[in-house]
Amino acid sequence: MLEISELRKRFAGGPDSPEGKLALDGIGFAVRPGEMYGFVGANGAGKTTTMRIVMGVLQADSGSVTWQGNPLTAADRRRFGYMPEERGLYQKMRVAEQIEYFGRLHGLSQAAATKATDDLIDRLGLGERRSDAVESLSLGNQQRVQLAVALVHDPDVLILDEPFSGLDPIAVDTLATALQERCRGGVPVIFSSHQLDLVERLCDSVGIVSAGRMVASGTVGDLRAAEGRTLRVVVREAAPGWADGLPGRLTVRDDRHELATSTGDDQEILRRAMKAGQVEHFGYEQPTLTEIFKEAVA
Repeated sequence: MLEISELRKRFAGGPDSPEGKLALDGIGFAVRPGEMYGFVGANGAGKTTTMRIVMGVLQADSGSVTWQGNPLTAADRRRFGYMPEERGLYQKMRVAEQIEYFGRLHGLSQAAATKATDDLIDRLGLGERRSDAVESLSLGNQQRVQLAVALVHDPDVLILDEPFSGLDPIAVDTLATALQERCRGGVPVIFSSHQLDLVERLCDSVGIVSAGRMVASGTVGDLRAAEGRTLRVVVREAAPGWADGLPGRLTVRDDRHELATSTGDDQEILRRAMKAGQVEHFGYEQPTLTEIFKEAVA
């Protein structure tokens, strides 16, 4: 298990801000083997800083990072796969040459690096691009190469900063499938993303960070359940005033009336809705991750 505990980090300030910026203020979470963890927050919330501390790029002011119950070491980090937000590919190198090169940097033999490269090129749909220079690739294919670089040494942990940024749906599916396969093999996967629908679809657990603090964390199911259920009622061509006195929020667009409420007598609401017009929808719903995120960071 990878465990991050009470990380704090303040960046030095300048003449206009002598106290600097508090980037992390007690960040903590754990990712278990075979778990996919979505790390979400607005720009500047502290996601990238946390990942850089885990990978040893930055040093925390306080707090700890442990792997399998022991303090994380440089040797452990060499067994991690990291995809930074600022992509780190050599633009002039060819695709296969690049992946193989990083495999060798991770200590693979020439034969092992070549085999891993061939397998990943095939798995990530890069076969027709293996001899192309990286600079000639689309953003989506460059992302695939960057993921291959993170995977080439068969890492024990994957830490990916915005891996799906700017990708088309086909590339998203390709990368998501590759990550799911690693999870099924017992690898903990952490990735940050602003695409909350994708996080909700892929992740077992989610951590929401705002201004350097964890404001919500848990499984997707637990987070949704904790917010309670909302009754959503949609009535077409409803008589004016049908929802007067009912709890909740009524939205009217053209001939479509939508009432959302978490309280009230559902039988009474249904009776009035049926009397008012054509009931198109009547049912309880749990909030989406996007709605939970908005509430948590508000």
